[in-house]
Amino acid sequence: MSSIIISSVPIYGLASVYLQQANMSFDLKSEKDVKEYVENLGIEYRFGCYSEKKPESCHLLADYFEGIKKDFERAAIVYKSTCDDYGLAESCHKYASYAFTGKGCKQDVEGAMRYFTRGCEAGGMQSCLNAGLMHLTGATSNGQTKDVPRALELIEKSCAGNNPTGCYYLSGLYISGVKGHHEKDMKTAFRHALKACELGNMYACSNVSQMYRKGDGVEKNEKLGAEFKQRALDMQEQVKSQLNVGFQQGAEGS
Repeated sequence: MSSIIISSVPIYGLASVYLQQANMSFDLKSEKDVKEYVENLGIEYRFGCYSEKKPESCHLLADYFEGIKKDFERAAIVYKSTCDDYGLAESCHKYASYAFTGKGCKQDVEGAMRYFTRGCEAGGMQSCLNAGLMHLTGATSNGQTKDVPRALELIEKSCAGNNPTGCYYLSGLYISGVKGHHEKDMKTAFRHALKACELGNMYACSNVSQMYRKGDGVEKNEKLGAEFKQRALDMQEQVKSQLNVGFQQGAEGS
């Protein structure tokens, strides 16, 4: 049994909080000024969305409702309308994630599939991956119907669009093989894992390391195996450092 990693990755991402460049008239060490600045952000995004009809402003407004106001119902409404009205890939993806989990709206797996597909068609490579994973697992409807060829097509599109997680999952599907579709193919698995690693996927770098060290899908090379292992460890330390910074900032703000 291979010890190569095929980890689970959340199907939806975290929202960004758009506290961008501060106006110099605000003292962001003052609680009063911070509250005023945050409120002004909301006004700015509303104006950009509803008066200037800018899809990017509408998406920022939805992020504002989600990340700052914690008003997930309004966020869901704005994400959906921005996707419907403008076809913005990021908004389609966010609403699909909401519909998939029932966050801010009624859970609707079939609706999530439609909006991930729309996001993919609009150029959102993470949406392509998520739609592919739904087809792969049969989570596209209550009937749990799998469509492996369509799943592979979407995951391959995600990887071709330089989505590191898409390449990582694609590699995993060739490490294990897919019954009724293709056999285990370590050469193809290595190629996709290497691309995922180069795009910054830590788990893929670990897999590339093991492949080099064992000669799985590539000529055995202990030196390169050690180099890719170190690359994976460096990425792991970077993630830990970022988590520690976030934890410290949260503690200081509490």
